[in-house]
Amino acid sequence: MDIEAKLEEIKAEIGANPVMLYMKGNKDFPMCGFSAQVVSILNAVDATYETRDVLQDQVLRQAIKTHANWPTIPQLYINGTFVGGCDIVTELFQEGDLKEMLPSS
Repeated sequence: MDIEAKLEEIKAEIGANPVMLYMKGNKDFPMCGFSAQVVSILNAVDATYETRDVLQDQVLRQAIKTHANWPTIPQLYINGTFVGGCDIVTELFQEGDLKEMLPSS
């Protein structure tokens, strides 16, 4: 699959999932410390979210960086909007703002 098609897939996925995390590994088995930290934070605020493992798809790994114009993984999207990576999510959590950003379930 080419990168343009993968970008369309990403847009559809972000649109279909109110909270979407692109990460290394998955929510049950994160494969890097930064991804593990974001999963831990999302679990701490009782977020309902989906994940995509960028390690399983090299085109996805490049396309998600292009999509957000953000060079690192993980990447969190809430209600279709790119929120940020581990540092930003951690800061939002510590300030109490992350829970307010989440869709009410």
